[in-house]
Amino acid sequence: MTSIQNAEQLPDVHATLADARILPVVVLDQARDAAPLAAALVEGGLRSVEVTFRTDAAADAIRIMAERPDVVVGAGTVLTTEQVDRAVEAGARFVVSPGFGPRVVTHCRALGIPVFPGVATATEIQMALDAGLDTVKFFPAEQLGGLAMIKALSAPYRGVRFVPTGGINAGNLADYLAHPAVLAVGGTWMVAPPLIAAGRWSEVTRLTAAAVAAAGTPAA
Repeated sequence: MTSIQNAEQLPDVHATLADARILPVVVLDQARDAAPLAAALVEGGLRSVEVTFRTDAAADAIRIMAERPDVVVGAGTVLTTEQVDRAVEAGARFVVSPGFGPRVVTHCRALGIPVFPGVATATEIQMALDAGLDTVKFFPAEQLGGLAMIKALSAPYRGVRFVPTGGINAGNLADYLAHPAVLAVGGTWMVAPPLIAAGRWSEVTRLTAAAVAAAGTPAA
């Protein structure tokens, strides 16, 4: 595995997430759902998506979505360096992990691919900083204290940006995004598995558009 090719031609992942403010976190059981899902998200106003490595269809789904020039697709729930390689080969532009895995982070850094490791404590934030990172996933956000915990952690770590995920929904989305330490939020409500299984793409688009409006993000 080599580093990402033609990196200068790719959109900046941090900037894309900062513009979108919302990162849909998707579990796909069937790769065939990737194309209509990507279309539904774009129609709703979002241009980025995280496909989790929780199913055998993940790599193929990433490959399908990555064919669209208007979608920045990343790989989530990445636990091993082998999954990093599979994700990058499929076209993933960034990697997200539920916790701080030194080997995963080091491998992503060597490949030149942005990585957002999950953190829950100040110790893990310090590990991320020591690894040269300034943006982390805060997971599971609501169970760890939610916005109050982010406020507490961001006080000593002023240069760190958070992507809280876990328990984020249409009701608390705006509160999270109002905090300057929050780069974006990860969410599943607009891409819930029952909607995908039933092929309810218009509902995905409706929920996505509503989330974009709640976030105060101009539709792309």
